[in-house]
Amino acid sequence: MNHMLKVRPFQKGVDEHIYVKVFNASFSDYDDMRGVTLEEARTLANAPSFNLDGLLFGEWDGQTAGMVQAHVDKNREEKKGFVQNLAVLPEYRGRGIGRELLKTAVAVLKDRGMKVASAWAQTDRLVCTHLYETLGFRRVRTSSLMKRVLVDFSRGTDEDEPAGLREARLSDEEEIALITRLDNEAFREHFNHRPVTVEETKYMLQGSPFWKSQKAWFATINNQTVGYVVIGIDERLNREKNAKHGWVLDIGVLKLYRRKNVGTTLMLQAMSHLKAQGMEDALLYVDDQNPTHAMKLYEKVGFQPYHKSTSYELQLV
Repeated sequence: MNHMLKVRPFQKGVDEHIYVKVFNASFSDYDDMRGVTLEEARTLANAPSFNLDGLLFGEWDGQTAGMVQAHVDKNREEKKGFVQNLAVLPEYRGRGIGRELLKTAVAVLKDRGMKVASAWAQTDRLVCTHLYETLGFRRVRTSSLMKRVLVDFSRGTDEDEPAGLREARLSDEEEIALITRLDNEAFREHFNHRPVTVEETKYMLQGSPFWKSQKAWFATINNQTVGYVVIGIDERLNREKNAKHGWVLDIGVLKLYRRKNVGTTLMLQAMSHLKAQGMEDALLYVDDQNPTHAMKLYEKVGFQPYHKSTSYELQLV
């Protein structure tokens, strides 16, 4: 019997429920991912950067079988596009659908003027990593999901903490602008970084459907703000995974103030607050080749790698 695969674009305001169905069925077994609701999908579709533009659905004999996103970041000067949300429903796997979706996404990125296609996959997802590599993607980076069990965490009183701390007012426009500036200064040398906008920071702190109980602190030395940390709790993820995870969402220290225990002070504050909120572990993501050697800081305060992911790139010209 001949089967037909059709790839079609996402229609905003119409297809959000299909995205929810495919996403939830395809990624439910990931430890750090959870299902999305239709309301959340609609919120994402209007996000300033992380949105559903470029999403493609694969239909097998007229039935939705999978999806992939050919994402072009309108704020990125570099001609690099991103393959995201590559997923095939379990009952349709093994039919070459993922390969065709990936090839279509690459073609869309090339048609939109991108010179490089970037993608990622958890290292232990062998089917996915094999697919990228057989289509010519090359490994360029590794990253880690790191975890710190908080049951035995105690901040102590003898740590050399040269920086003072003050809590950020996340409803204050000036505080949001300050976090944005610090982020851009601290991360300008990082892989795939491009300057974030105040609008994006505000959405992350106030509009994201995932993070609740968010807090942020600034580190100060001689009345100058030199670093920051942002934490959050995804309550639905914790319910789905029967866990008590708290997340270090963002942390940055200005270059002149690194190696002075500023990062340690911020991390200790983050973990102390998460434990006080009843969280049993803290998690964060980090680029293993981070130019600031951030992994050493996280290991110093007790974090260990939990999962590894690989970043891939494919030259399009």
